Amino acid sequence: MRISEEIVIRAPIGICFDAARNIGLHPQTVWPSTRERALPSGRTEGLIEKGETVVFEAIHFGVRQQLVSVVEEMDKPHVFVDRMHKGAFRHMMHRHEFEETAEGTLVRDILEFGSPLGPIGQVFDALVLKRYMRSFILYRQRKMKNLIENVHP
Repeated sequence: MRISEEIVIRAPIGICFDAARNIGLHPQTVWPSTRERALPSGRTEGLIEKGETVVFEAIHFGVRQQLVSVVEEMDKPHVFVDRMHKGAFRHMMHRHEFEETAEGTLVRDILEFGSPLGPIGQVFDALVLKRYMRSFILYRQRKMKNLIENVHP
């Protein structure tokens, strides 16, 4: 399953790029109900770099989960890609793209994911998870925009 969402943030590309990879800022940009936090078995603060691991713990669908992701690609300040190495998904990749525009920075989040359990997982992805993940990304983009534009007007 693949989703792609875009938002324009009125700030320089470098500010947007660094905010998106700021592990300490991440919990402020996701649904409060997830109680998301970075665990000490990976990077917990600052700007994640290529080759580094982050372990997020969060509650989704009423279940506390851990997601171990590694940044596998980085082209500052245009792209970075993190991929799940351990977690609830069969696979998950999050590509973060940044492009300078006349209005500021176009931020594009591309998420590719799949649930385990074969055909049952595919049905769950189509009926539930795609909408859930799209809402999650849209919320995060709006929160990021608000945080960045209020700090860097």
